[in-house]
Amino acid sequence: MTEAATHSDYALLARKIKVWGRELGFQAVGIADTDLGAAEVRLAEWLAAGFHGEMDYMARHGSKRARPAELQHGTLRVISARMNYQPEAAEGWSVLGAPDRAYIARYATGRDYHKVLRKRLEQLAQRVEAEIGAFGYRAYTDSAPVMEVELAAKSGLGWRGKHTLLLTRDAGSYFFLGEIYTDLPLPTDEPITDHCGSCSKCLAVCPTGAIVAPYRVDARRCISYLTIELKGAIPLELRPLIGNRVYGCDDCQLACPWNRYAQISGEPDFRVRHGLDTAELAELFAWSESQFCDRMAGSAIRRIGFERWSRNLAVGLGNASDGATVVSALGSRADDPSPLVREHVAWALRRHGISI
Repeated sequence: MTEAATHSDYALLARKIKVWGRELGFQAVGIADTDLGAAEVRLAEWLAAGFHGEMDYMARHGSKRARPAELQHGTLRVISARMNYQPEAAEGWSVLGAPDRAYIARYATGRDYHKVLRKRLEQLAQRVEAEIGAFGYRAYTDSAPVMEVELAAKSGLGWRGKHTLLLTRDAGSYFFLGEIYTDLPLPTDEPITDHCGSCSKCLAVCPTGAIVAPYRVDARRCISYLTIELKGAIPLELRPLIGNRVYGCDDCQLACPWNRYAQISGEPDFRVRHGLDTAELAELFAWSESQFCDRMAGSAIRRIGFERWSRNLAVGLGNASDGATVVSALGSRADDPSPLVREHVAWALRRHGISI
C-alpha cells in the first residue's frame, strides 16, 4: 500500500486476510499488536525458576521472544492463524489404558506440521503481496523465539488455559498455531475472556504433576519435555509415571471439557501414518535405525533421533504388562550400542524382575 493508505483500507485488507486464511485451510485468523510487556515479566520469572530445564535456547533468546520487532525489524503487527490437527485416530484414553501399546501425542501421528503451516503462511503472505505489492513480513511456525500462545490470545483466537495451551470454545485445543510478523499497521482484534472458570481437571490429571499451578508448567516434569526435548537419561523417579507415553503427552487435553468440541482435521497430511495411534511398544522397539528413518521421514518424531526414540520405548516397555513378548523385546537390545538405551533397557528389565 502507499503511504496515503487509510485506516479503512487496512481494515478492508484485514478482512480479506481472514477470508484468504480460511481458504488456505486455517480455521481462524486474528491480528495483534506487539506489546508483550506483561508476558515478558512472566517469562523472566519462569526462566528464573529454572522451569525450562535443558531448553537453553529459551534463556538464550531472552527478551527477544517477547519483543517481535527485535526478531523481525519493523514489525508492527502479528497475524496469528490456527489449523486443526486432530486426526481420525484411536480414542486416547483407551490407548493409555492399554499398557502394551505406545501412546504418541496426536499432533505427531501424521506428517510434520512445521512444513504444512509454514507453506500455508507463505501462501497467505503472497496473497497479500499480490493485493498491495511488496511489504515487510516473515512467517513462523514454532521455528523461532515467538510467544505464539500470547500472540494468538491477544489476537482473539482463544484464551490461555490453565495447562498453558490456547483454548477456544468451538474447537478446544487440538490445533497448531502459526504467525506472520508484518510491518503493515493493520487494525487489531480484541482478546476474548478466559472460560476455564474453577475447572482444574488439567492440573489433576497430569501424570507427573508438571502443571505446578494454574497457567504455570515446570517443563522438567512434563512428559512432552522428557520424551522430546531432554537429550539424556530420563529421571528415575519419573519413569514409572510416564507409562506408555513415548512421544509427547495429551492427558491435559484429553481431560479438558472444552475438547468435547474439538474437530477432526480435514488436512490429509495430518492423517495417522504407520498405525502410530495403536502400535504395540514391542513392535516399534523392533525397528532398526534405518526403518525408523524411513518410516519417520516427514514426521516431527524423526527430529529426536533413533536413540531417544529407543530410550522412550524402553521406558514404555518397562511400564508394560509382564509377558514374554515384552521381556523378549527388551532382551533383544540389552547390548544396544548406545549407553543411553542400554541403561534404560536394564531399568526396564529390572521392572520385570530381570537383572543383567
